[in-house]
Amino acid sequence: MTVPLHLGLSFMTRKFAKAFVICLERHNVVRNKPFACALRNFGTGPNDSDREDSSSNAPASTIPQFSRRAALFGRRRPLSPLERVSQLLPEDTLSQEVWALRDTRNTDVEQDSPSLGKELQEAIEEPQGSFEPRHVCVPGERPLCFGETLLAEFSRKRRLEFRKMFQLKEGLKLHSNWGLIAHNDMEGRPSGSILRTSMAIPIVIRRPSLDEFTLFMKRGPAIAYPKDASAMLTMMDVTEGDCVLESGSGSGAMSLFLSRAVGYKGSVLSVEIREDHHRCAVLNYQRWRSSWSLRRGEEWPDNVHFHHGDLISAGPLLAGRGFNSVALDMVNPHLALPAVVPHLHPGSVCAVYQANITQVIDLMEGLRCSALPLVCERIVEVQYRDWLVGPSLKKDGTFNKRKAPIEDDEDEESEPNEDTKGGLNCQDPVPFGDVPYIARPHPEQNGHTAFLIKLRKILK
Repeated sequence: MTVPLHLGLSFMTRKFAKAFVICLERHNVVRNKPFACALRNFGTGPNDSDREDSSSNAPASTIPQFSRRAALFGRRRPLSPLERVSQLLPEDTLSQEVWALRDTRNTDVEQDSPSLGKELQEAIEEPQGSFEPRHVCVPGERPLCFGETLLAEFSRKRRLEFRKMFQLKEGLKLHSNWGLIAHNDMEGRPSGSILRTSMAIPIVIRRPSLDEFTLFMKRGPAIAYPKDASAMLTMMDVTEGDCVLESGSGSGAMSLFLSRAVGYKGSVLSVEIREDHHRCAVLNYQRWRSSWSLRRGEEWPDNVHFHHGDLISAGPLLAGRGFNSVALDMVNPHLALPAVVPHLHPGSVCAVYQANITQVIDLMEGLRCSALPLVCERIVEVQYRDWLVGPSLKKDGTFNKRKAPIEDDEDEESEPNEDTKGGLNCQDPVPFGDVPYIARPHPEQNGHTAFLIKLRKILK
C-alpha cells in the first residue's frame, strides 16, 4: 500500500509531521516501508515541495533540527532578524551572501548547545537502577510507617501556628486550616521531613517525644506536666531496677515517665480509684508502646501494672511489697499515707503532687497530727520561662549593625549611609559578632500547674 504522504505533509511543520507519522505507524497504516517526505519550509529554503529541480544554485533548506533545549522544553529557538526579513522576501530574490549568512547563523546555534539541556537529557536517559535514596536513617531509627503516632507542626515568624498529633493510617488525610496532606505521602519518609499541603504550606512531620506525647494524648483528668514529672523523678531519685508505687494513674502521663525511668529490670504499680481514668491510662500506655515498637523495632518495657481500686483500703494489694519511692497524685494524700509508709524503704522519698496551696496546708496539718516517720524537706513550684532570642532587624528585613565609637564628624556622617545602602535582596554577609541580638521573655508564658512536696521517711 502506497501512501502519498508528501501531499498531506507538505503543509505541515516538522513537529506536526513527526507526530502524524507516528500515529500512522501505530494504526498499521505504514509498516516500516521506506518513504520520502518533502516538507515545505514556508519560504525558509529555496526548494518547494512540488519542485524536483536539484540544479538550483541556492542551497537546500538550512533550518536546523530542534536543539536539545527546544526538544526538552517544547519550543523552537528564536529567529534572527536576518531570518525574519528574508522569510518575507521571495526565495528567488535572495542572494548567495544572504544564504551564507543564514547558514553561518544556524551553524553557530547548533554548536552552542547549552549544558542545561545536556544534563536534562542525561537525567532522562539515566537507568532506573542507578537511583539512590536521598535520606538514610541512623541506626536504631526506621522510616515512618502506618500505625505510628506522629506530630505535625507549622511555625511562622517565630510563632507556632499549627501542631497536631495523629496516628498514621493508610488512605487517610491530615486536615488543617493550612491544607491537606495524604497519609500515604508520609509513609516511608524519615522523621523530620517537610511536606507541603494542598495550599503549598510546609508542614514538619516528625515523631513526638515522650513529653510531647503526654501533652497531646487523649486525656481524661489533668496530667502531671513534663516539667513537674521530671522534678518528681529527681526528688525520688528513680533509677533502673527500682520498684515504685504510684497512686492516681490519671491519664497515664506519670506512669509513662516512671516506666522509662525504671527500665526493664524495674516495675511500677499504678493504682486508680476511678474506672474511666484507669481505662484512659491503660489505653495511652498501650498506644505509646505500640508506636515505640514500630519506631525502634523493639518492645517498650511492659513494667507498669495498673490496678483499679482505692489505695486507702489496698492493704492486701501491698502486702509483702517494698518500694524504693512513692508518687502520690490525690485530693487527700494524707489519708493514704498510713497505708503507704510501712511499705516505703527507710530513707526513701514520697513525692506528692498537689494542685493548690490549700491542699498543701491540709497535708502539712495531717503530718503534724500523725505519728508517721516522715519529714517534709521541700515544697517547690516548678516554673519555666520561655525567652525570645534573635537578631535585631530593621523594618526592611536587613540586619542592624553594631555601632562602633565615633572619633570624628566624618565617620559619624558616613556610617549611617553605609548602613542604609542596599535593600533586603542585596544585603552582604555580616561577619560574626557584628549583628546585635534582642532577648526578652516570651509574651506567652505557662501558668501555674502544681506544688511538689518532698517527704522523706526517717526512722526515729
